[in-house]
Amino acid sequence: MEPSPLASPAPARPLNVPLFALAGAVTVANLYFPQPLLAAVARGLEVSERTAGLIAPAAQVGYALGLLLLVPLADTARLRRLTSVLLALTSAALLVAAAAPDVVTLAVATLALSTTTVLPQVLTPVAAVLAGPRRRGRVVGLIGLGLTLGSTLSRTVSGAVADASGSWRAAYVVAAAATAALLFVLPRRLPERLGSRSGASYAGLLAGLPRLLVTHRELRVSAALGVCAFAAFSVFWAVLAFHLAAPPLGYGPGVAGLFGLLTLPAALLSATAGPLADRYGPGAVNAGGLVCAGLGLGVAALAPVSPVALAAGANLLVVGVSSSQVAAQAGIFAIGQAVAARVNTVFMLATFGGGALGSLAGSWLYAVHGWTAALLAAGACVAAGLLTVAVSARAAAPSCVPHANREAGVIRPHASPERTPQGET
Repeated sequence: MEPSPLASPAPARPLNVPLFALAGAVTVANLYFPQPLLAAVARGLEVSERTAGLIAPAAQVGYALGLLLLVPLADTARLRRLTSVLLALTSAALLVAAAAPDVVTLAVATLALSTTTVLPQVLTPVAAVLAGPRRRGRVVGLIGLGLTLGSTLSRTVSGAVADASGSWRAAYVVAAAATAALLFVLPRRLPERLGSRSGASYAGLLAGLPRLLVTHRELRVSAALGVCAFAAFSVFWAVLAFHLAAPPLGYGPGVAGLFGLLTLPAALLSATAGPLADRYGPGAVNAGGLVCAGLGLGVAALAPVSPVALAAGANLLVVGVSSSQVAAQAGIFAIGQAVAARVNTVFMLATFGGGALGSLAGSWLYAVHGWTAALLAAGACVAAGLLTVAVSARAAAPSCVPHANREAGVIRPHASPERTPQGET
C-alpha cells in the first residue's frame, strides 16, 4: 500500500531552517552573480557585449531545465545523495566557467551550472513537509527570504570581488568555493528520503506533472497566481534600467543596480508573509500581497521622474510579490508529502513562465509606448491575480462544511483508501 500523502516523515535530524535558508541563498546566487560581470566578460574574452549577453538567457534556460528534469526526483530519490550530486556538479561547472577560454565554453558551463543549481527548489518542499502544517508558512517564508537575499546581494558581492581582484574569473572561483563548502554540511542535515520509496519510474514522475495540475485545484490557483504576480514583477524590473537611463533622469547602470539594495527592507519584511499565511490562510496573504504590488506600480507610474517614488514603488512591489509567492507556495504543500517536490516543480515552472512573458512584454511595450504603458500591463497582471483570488475564494466557500473525503486541503476520491495518492503513477 502507498503511504498517505499526508503522512508525516520521521526526519533523522531536526529541521535546521537557517542552514536551509543559507544554502538556498548561496546556490540561487549562482544564477544572478554573473549579471554585473558581463561587460568585463566581453572585454576579457574579446567579444561584443551583445555576445556576452547570451550568458544571461543561458542561465534562464538551464534553470528551467533543472526545474523540470531534476526537482521532481526529490519525491523519490535519496535526498542526501541527490543534494551531494547537485552541489558537486554545480561547483565543477563554476570552475569550468572560471577557466573558460572563450564565450562558447562559458555559455555551456553556465547552462550546466544553472541546471544543477535548482537545489533551493528541492530544499523548499523538504522543509515544508518536515515543518508540518502549523509551521509550513513560516518555514517557506524564511527560506524564501534567503533566496531573495542571495539573488539581491550576489550582484553586489560579485562586482566587489571582480573589482578587488581585477578579474571576472575570481567571482566564479569564490562561488565555486561557497557552493562546495555546503557539501560538508548540508547533506547530513537532510532525511534520507522525503517519504517511502516509490515504484514510479523517472519517466512516470515527469509524465504525472500535468495530471497534478488537472487534479488539484489548489495547484491550479497557485500556479495562476505565480504567473500573474511574477509577470508584473518582471515587467517592472525589465524596463527600470531603461527608464532610469532615459531623460530626464539620465542615470547610469550603477544606479539601476543600487535599486536591488534599496529593496532589501522589502525583502526582509516579506518574511512575515509565512506566519501570516499560517494564521490567516494563503488566500488572505495573496490578496494583501497583490494589493501591495498594485500600489507600488501606481506610485511608480504617478511619479515617474522621482527617484524616491520609484524606490518606494519598487519596495512595495517586492514585498507584495514576495509575500504572494510565499503564501501560494505554502498552500500547495498542503496537497501532500508524496508529491511535494512535483507540485513545487509545476508551481515554479508556471511562475518562471510568467516572469519570462512579463520581461518580453515589458521590454516591447516600453520600446513602443513607454514607461506608463509597461506599468499598465503590469497592473493588468496584478488585477488578473486579484480576480483569481476572488474567484477561488468564492469557489472554496462551501469547503467549510465538514466532509468525510476532505482533509488538510486534499479532496480524496471515493475509492478505497489504499489507492495511490493523486499525482502518483
